[in-house]
Formats: sequence, C-alpha cells, structure tokens
Amino acid sequence: MRAEGLATYPTLLLVTTLVAGCGSDAPSQATGAATSPSAAAAAAPPGTDIWLADLTRRSDGALTLGEPVDVTPRPGYDNQPSFLPDGSGFWYTAADSTGQTDIWLHDMANGANHRITSTTPESEYSATYLGVGGGFSVVRVETDSTQRLWRFDMNGSNPSLLLPDVAPVGYQAWADDHEVVMYILGDPATLAVGDVSTGATRTVARDVGRSIQRIPGATDVSFVQRIGKDSTEIRRLNVRDGTSTLLAPGIQGTEDHAWTPDGSLLQAHGAILYMWRADAGAWAPVADLSSEDLTLSRIAVSPDGTRIALVAEER
Repeated sequence: MRAEGLATYPTLLLVTTLVAGCGSDAPSQATGAATSPSAAAAAAPPGTDIWLADLTRRSDGALTLGEPVDVTPRPGYDNQPSFLPDGSGFWYTAADSTGQTDIWLHDMANGANHRITSTTPESEYSATYLGVGGGFSVVRVETDSTQRLWRFDMNGSNPSLLLPDVAPVGYQAWADDHEVVMYILGDPATLAVGDVSTGATRTVARDVGRSIQRIPGATDVSFVQRIGKDSTEIRRLNVRDGTSTLLAPGIQGTEDHAWTPDGSLLQAHGAILYMWRADAGAWAPVADLSSEDLTLSRIAVSPDGTRIALVAEER
C-alpha cells in the first residue's frame, strides 16, 4: 500500500556519484572497496522506498507483520531509516535530482516528511542518534569527497566534525556517549572503535560488512564478519576489549540486520523478513512480502518494538 497525502519531493535521477556512506547496494560497495566517481556512476543503485508496518509479538514469541505502507512514494533514493529515541518518527537519507543527499525525517503522527539537513555541496548519510548530549551523527561527504563522522543538533543545525583523523567512514553505531563503532572503507573494509572524547581509534575486525548495530540493553555492538567468498557471520563486539563472539550465521546474499528492543535479531532476503531463533539454531520467516512485489534490504525497528521500517527497491 502506498501512503497518500505525504509531502512531495522534486523528481530525482538516480545518484550518479556514489560513496560507501550513501548505503548503495552496488556490488563494489558491498565488498567495502572505494570507488572512483566514474566507476560509481556505472554502479548506481536502483531507487528505493521506505515501507512502514506494525510489528506484533505473539504469545509464543513469534513476530507478525502488519500491512506495509510506502511512506516515501517518490522516484529515487530514500534509504537508511533510523528511529528517533521517542519513536515519533525516523530519520532517513534522501537524494535530490543532482545526487545531493540530506537527512529527512518521517513524522509518524501526520505522515509528513521534512528535510532536516540542507547543505551544499556536502552530502549527509546514515543519521544515528547520539544519546547523551543529544543530536545525531552522520557520515558526511565533504567538498573534497572525504567521508568523515559529523554531528548535528536535532534540528539539523550546528554541524561539527567528531573524529578529524578518521576517514573514509561508511557507517556508525554508538556504544555509549563517547565510543563509536565505524565501518571504514578499504580493501578489505575494517571495523574501528573511536573515542570522541580523546580522538583515539583502534581497529577491531577486518573484512567486515556494512551493517553495524547497537545491541539493545548493552554497550556491545553487532557486526557482519565475512567468512570466505560467500558466507557471513553476525558477531557481538565487546567494545571495551575488542573481542567478539558468534551470534548467528548470516543469511547468504544479505548482510543488513537489525534488533527488536527485546533482543530478537532480524534479517531480510528477497521478499522475506526472518528472525533468528536461537532455540532452534535457525532463521525463521516472519513475513513474506512477495505479494507486495518488494525486494528488501535495510531494516529498522522502533524503540518500543511496535513499528518496523523496511527499505525496498522501487517497483
């Protein structure tokens, strides 16, 4: 179902100059390799929309999904949903007709979409709540194409650079108010922990995927570890000492994952949303959205666990 009455945007072209921070599903970025503008243009991703659905926990522990609604129904790139801490909406990344990206906010009370950052020529991606001190962090593509971690106030004002010496940053997840786990572009891509209070940074894993998530109720972070050519594991990182433990095997062909606030691990592949069942040692389907003709990628769950945002390729 597509939402009606939402704020409209200018029609846009596909992003022609891509960076890993934009969350492209292009193969070159899925492997963590940096790309030149010309190569990135050739690998421009399909347009994406964000679909919102109710999420319900049954008495037997299983999850059920309500009817999804397209809340960004326009051509082009709308991606990387991240819920506000009060669950009143979610930030997302949207591109305009030039490929410029800013952070937008979907307000769940009235279904409207609002621009939060408005910068030129810089682009912002992957808004993430900062916690203590407020505001949110983004991966910012600067005028010289450097990708670093920046902070904004909640209204999109007062940008400030957080870790000047760390680049190129692709994604981030905050362990607490001063330690952040970052996906760093390279061949292979690496996982680094940075302390914004001291500026210190250390590498804790190599050959990792783009998806990193704060684990509910903990300062640990989950990440995707590549195993060989085609396999992945989802691992739990102890941010304090840099050690990691296996949580679940990844679903082949995808690396995006998310958590419900009560600790269920989710992945999506094709049109199917899955939940990891540790008791069975297997991924169990939650919902099959084939009837909606959706191909899913990123997932985000509201802080109270009652709503889920799903990124899907445009139909």
